[in-house]
Amino acid sequence: MGVTVSLVFLYGLILLFLLRSKSLGYGSAFVAIMFGFHLATTGAAGPVTSVTAAIINAFGSL
Repeated sequence: MGVTVSLVFLYGLILLFLLRSKSLGYGSAFVAIMFGFHLATTGAAGPVTSVTAAIINAFGSL
């Protein structure tokens, strides 16, 4: 669990840097996929899923 959380922060920081520097490409797509993969294995997966479902339901009812 400790390694996974560290990887989530590492991939998140790399992705943030790539997005802010506007150097998007295959490398940043890989970082984004790995960030999501590692984020899904942490305790944040449940709340992220709940917030996403709430947003989808809110836009679906418009």
